[in-house]
Amino acid sequence: MPRHPTIDGSTRLLVVAPHPDDESLAAGLLIQRTLAAGGRVDVLLLTDGDDNPWPQRWLERRIVVDARARARWGARRRQEVASALARLGVGPDHLHAMGWHDMQVTTELRERHATSVAAVRRVIERTRPNLVVMPDLGDAHPDHSSAHVLARLALSAAGSLADVLTYMVHGTERSPADELVVPDADPQRQAVKRAAVLEHHTQMALSRKRMLGIASRPERFDRPSPPPVGGVLRLPWRPGPLARRRVRLILADGQGVAIWPWARAPLQRSGDAWLLPLRDGNGPTFVKLTADLSTPWIYDRYGWAGQEPDPAGLVARPAG
Repeated sequence: MPRHPTIDGSTRLLVVAPHPDDESLAAGLLIQRTLAAGGRVDVLLLTDGDDNPWPQRWLERRIVVDARARARWGARRRQEVASALARLGVGPDHLHAMGWHDMQVTTELRERHATSVAAVRRVIERTRPNLVVMPDLGDAHPDHSSAHVLARLALSAAGSLADVLTYMVHGTERSPADELVVPDADPQRQAVKRAAVLEHHTQMALSRKRMLGIASRPERFDRPSPPPVGGVLRLPWRPGPLARRRVRLILADGQGVAIWPWARAPLQRSGDAWLLPLRDGNGPTFVKLTADLSTPWIYDRYGWAGQEPDPAGLVARPAG
């Protein structure tokens, strides 16, 4: 497969965005380039970004953000997505919004696996993409990494042969810089992308510099490593004895989700490494290590793994 995908009138691009603003930050240039070539663009928006309390407190001059306030904020951010996509040339009929809660994509996958995979699969079957852009598996934000898992499982369930590119927002790409796909640097399209990002007014309140800093960077895409299908996965994590009392392993594949406390997981020891046998015949498999702790720190400590020897980019890129 060529490193750089062909963008022309036959391109049907699907951009997977965990939150409002990811569509513009990650793929604003690629979206414009695809439309300029005569292709089609659709955006799959997983959450409404409703769990965004500090900007909401600032703009609404409130301390308590209850369920009604979060719903109102989510509706506001959904409208911002529509405005941003209009700037990029994407009409409202090409926005496919799941309406899930912010910071809950992993929960959708864990607790409603069949429903969530089926929902993403329906969008894939409706839009028939031949190019899908999704968050990188190693993105440190849990909504982003779980969006990757959901999209890959749904593509497999749909039997899609679409080309896949990944983008990193919170982390560092696996591949060297000279191997990443950088499809566009047109200054006019860059100006339009900036205007699209600015449509996300709620995010400008406290994060304008950071947002525009990300928007000004060249768009860079990686290619995901093939996830294992059956066999054994060598886990990239080495939790110590105390951590092993708390952490859980989550396995997600085409059959569903299995969750084990570390002590009950069907692990095998190989030197200082741990091996997890995978289920056969269920498409791609992904494994997550989590402590399930309630903490103000939103980023994953461990994340997902889908290939050996290490999951991609576990170190968050500094803000700004």
